[in-house]
Amino acid sequence: QVQLVESGGGLVQPGGSLRLSCAASGRISSINVMGWYRQAPGKQRELVASITGRTMTNYADSVKGRFTIARDNAKNMVYLQMNSLKPEDTAVYYCHVNLIYWGQGTQVTVSS
Repeated sequence: QVQLVESGGGLVQPGGSLRLSCAASGRISSINVMGWYRQAPGKQRELVASITGRTMTNYADSVKGRFTIARDNAKNMVYLQMNSLKPEDTAVYYCHVNLIYWGQGTQVTVSS
C-alpha cells in the first residue's frame, strides 16, 4: 500500500511564504513524476508544479517565479517552496506520485 503524507500548510498573510512537504512510503515500483496540484472552492483541481526523476520541472503560469519544486529521491519526498503568496493561491494542495498515488491534501490559506 502506498501512502503520501503532506505537511506544511497553514494560514499566511499576502506576500508571505510557506513550504509544503510530501513523504511517499510503501511499495512504489518506480517514481517518475512527483508534483503538486491544488483545488480551490468551486474550482477544478489544477496543476501547480511537477518534477521528473531527471529534475525537469513544469510550473503553472500563475506560480512561475514564485514557487519552486524540489525532490529528494533518497527519501521519496517532494517539496514546494511558495513565496510571494497571493490570496488566489488559497486552496487545498495535493501531492502525487506518477499521477496515480495522491495525498490527502493540506490547506493553504492566504489572507490578511
